[in-house]
Amino acid sequence: MNELDGFDRKIAALLQADARLTNADIGERVNLSASQCSRRRQRLEEEGYIRGYRAVLDREKMGFPLVNIISVTLATHNRDNARRFADLLARLPEVQEAHALTGEMDYVLKVVTPDLKSLSDFVNGVLLPHESVQHVKTAIVLETLKEGGGLPV
Repeated sequence: MNELDGFDRKIAALLQADARLTNADIGERVNLSASQCSRRRQRLEEEGYIRGYRAVLDREKMGFPLVNIISVTLATHNRDNARRFADLLARLPEVQEAHALTGEMDYVLKVVTPDLKSLSDFVNGVLLPHESVQHVKTAIVLETLKEGGGLPV
């Protein structure tokens, strides 16, 4: 981020808040022309500062009211087993986030499900039977205080 000037940071922050802004909209807010904003936006995209654009869906309205935090310990700790587990996660759309950790557990997952039965099916029918998994611990989120926060640009 050292290569970004103040205009780039403002443009990135505006797009992070609303990716539908036009270059003219951005230009008005940062005091640049639409063409200057377009060039800067394109450079931010080409250099990988902006990785993409997407719609943020309401998970409850889409039928996924339960958020679950699942910790996973692998059966063995080697590169092949970690790869097999990563391959499994890549095929599971209900896994919203997956993080490898230091410490007692190997991974923590954020998983959305429509109901408790689906959560049970996911844990008992998908995670636990997988050859790479030794132990799973599940917690159901009671309330989400903050979600999908942007980077502090």
